[in-house]
Amino acid sequence: MNWKNDSNYSHGFFVPLFSAYVVWSQRHRLASLPLQPSLSGLFLLAIAECVLITGQLGAEIFLARFSLLLLLAALIVLFLGWNFLRALAFPLGFLVLMIPIPALIFNQITFPLQLLASRLGSNILANVFQVPVLRDGNVLQLAAMKLQVAEACSGIRSLISLTTLAIMYGYVMEPRIIIRIVLALAAVPIAVIANGLRIVATGLLVQYWSPDAAEGFLHFSSGLLIFVVCLLMLYALHQGLRLIWKEPAKPAL
Repeated sequence: MNWKNDSNYSHGFFVPLFSAYVVWSQRHRLASLPLQPSLSGLFLLAIAECVLITGQLGAEIFLARFSLLLLLAALIVLFLGWNFLRALAFPLGFLVLMIPIPALIFNQITFPLQLLASRLGSNILANVFQVPVLRDGNVLQLAAMKLQVAEACSGIRSLISLTTLAIMYGYVMEPRIIIRIVLALAAVPIAVIANGLRIVATGLLVQYWSPDAAEGFLHFSSGLLIFVVCLLMLYALHQGLRLIWKEPAKPAL
């Protein structure tokens, strides 16, 4: 299972639980909807089967797994109706985040993030802390040693998990949809900035303390710390948006 073996998707355990919570929180609204079963659900069921077969024959695990969500949508329409599918669109769509993205797309995202984080880190080291550094792609040459910004330091792990948490946080803490969207989109620059700062911290430790700081426990701990920083930045952004974009007052009864 990717959730257990791939730390990039360890958040996958929480995705179905949150979707179940959303459905439970809307139980009264769902109970008030009329049952309107539709045979058009059979068409969606056929699409789900085609996607599953395509994924199996093409060895594309993402499609095979995504077919399960199409199957759920088809069963909802078939036994409950399109009105229930519309009401359950968010918790059903949120389940997409528990499926690991295809390796081709993952690699296309990871390398640009590596370069962006490397550029940000090297610029801060050189211009703010006056640390001599030469950047060649995703490799930073310091006086003490050479640092390579690996895939794990690119920000992809923080980006995937932070986007998921930003959507969850926005749903629970913010009623306005536009601010929820802003919080979800903000996960991208927050993850990049935070991982750039991680590279800066690693570079400073290597330069002024020990090259061993670039690996081992200290490096692992910095990853956890940076993720906490990401969450704090997301919270600060939300509070700032609430101050700037005040929620309209409810009319007096």
